[in-house]
Amino acid sequence: MSAPAPLSAPLTAAPTKVAVLGAGSMGTTFAMVLADAGCDVTLWGRDAAVLDAVDRTHRNEKYLPGVQLPAMHGTTDPAVALQGASIVVVSVPSQVARATLASMKDLVEPDAVVVSLMKGVELGTDKRMSQVIAEVLDLPDERVAIVSGPNLAPEIAERQPTATVVASRSEATAQRVAAACWTGYFRPYTNTDVVGVELCGAVKNIIALAAGMAQGRGFGWNTIATLITRGLVEITRLGLALGADAATFSGLAGMGDLTATCASPLSRNHRLGKHFGEGLTLEEAIAATGGTAEGVKSSQSVLELARAHDVEMPITAGVVDVLAGKLPLSELAATLLARPQKSEVAG
Repeated sequence: MSAPAPLSAPLTAAPTKVAVLGAGSMGTTFAMVLADAGCDVTLWGRDAAVLDAVDRTHRNEKYLPGVQLPAMHGTTDPAVALQGASIVVVSVPSQVARATLASMKDLVEPDAVVVSLMKGVELGTDKRMSQVIAEVLDLPDERVAIVSGPNLAPEIAERQPTATVVASRSEATAQRVAAACWTGYFRPYTNTDVVGVELCGAVKNIIALAAGMAQGRGFGWNTIATLITRGLVEITRLGLALGADAATFSGLAGMGDLTATCASPLSRNHRLGKHFGEGLTLEEAIAATGGTAEGVKSSQSVLELARAHDVEMPITAGVVDVLAGKLPLSELAATLLARPQKSEVAG
């Protein structure tokens, strides 16, 4: 059974040592959650000034301004971060994950569970992030987990109530990770549908780009709602073709995350799409957004994955063409609306 299951109580003690790789907004925020849950957390990144501040003052003003973090360690040395860590959380841009992890392979503890916060599909291989992790670190599926849901980092950093999904092929692994990040404001549910949960996280960013573009063009909530619901159809269609569980797509990782990412200005993908829709070039929109908007690069790899499995994804294809300059943004809506008439329940 792969539908999300609530935790009635922590089933295992929190691990004594957790390494979080990536000191951006989401990595730092999840490190905060883990520390609040009682874990001994070390945050790794490349910016020495940021990590020094995390270590000494428990602040990350670059990515989470004004947020007081719980006690945690900060380091630019991966050996320090990974030594003794029984859970390793990866929160780096998806397109650099392979190179980043390859350089750390020999530092990961032999029994550690590796958890992905990344929301993308690798360019060139069309592999999901759990597949990249397992391949690079030579791990069995039972030692890999995914965390995904309506988890906008700035809101979590304010300790606003939210829920998430922890997915692993191993229910025991999912429970172990869920127990490590369960707090009074952060509620994890478990799921064994890694494919479905991961595809939801990757594709929702592309739909959010489209929603942001629509808002930037001045379109209203009818258009946004249409993109969200038809975007969910695209995600579900691809997921089912790859063996995912249909129940996943109506849950937190599916409809929950899609709604938050498409509707909130806190979403980098939505914000970038809006800047682009308002007339900025792609490069200007990326600069104005700040941070990583995974949907920009993953849109091409998701489309390639869909085509390899004969799955039709018109919104994704439209976003790819617009970003590549092959389709004027002003023509995207007309292109989508001109598609052949069909029954909604036919997909």
